[in-house]
Amino acid sequence: MAATRTAHTVWNGDLMSGAGSTTLDSSGLGTYDVTWKARAESAAGKTSPEELIAAAHSACFCMQLSNLLAQAGHTPDELNAKADVTFVPGTGITDSHLTLSAKVPGISEEDFQRIADEAKSTCPVSGALTGLKITLDATLVS
Repeated sequence: MAATRTAHTVWNGDLMSGAGSTTLDSSGLGTYDVTWKARAESAAGKTSPEELIAAAHSACFCMQLSNLLAQAGHTPDELNAKADVTFVPGTGITDSHLTLSAKVPGISEEDFQRIADEAKSTCPVSGALTGLKITLDATLVS
């Protein structure tokens, strides 16, 4: 079954001095202010498309990893993933770097790294970001 999620943005003014707000319509979780300065300089309490992509990438990666671990017979106690999405003015979004700290009882380091790498490559958001360099640092903790 397909699922469609919706968000919308209202923008006022030009790029440099204007501002907007992005609303998460499907969940109703909130409306977030966006500006060029938050995108290219300092966030200062506002968000950016890259931060929203980072949230989507880290969540999708964790979901895919938990599924692949379960298929391999391992249930994680905790997956803590961060995505750093880089935006270069004049160039665009260049990469997404995933950092993972995971507690997965009974898994070998080799299996953990292999499955984490597979999750990085196969999560649907990674698929949507195929034009970017996607990297991963994965740490198995006890």
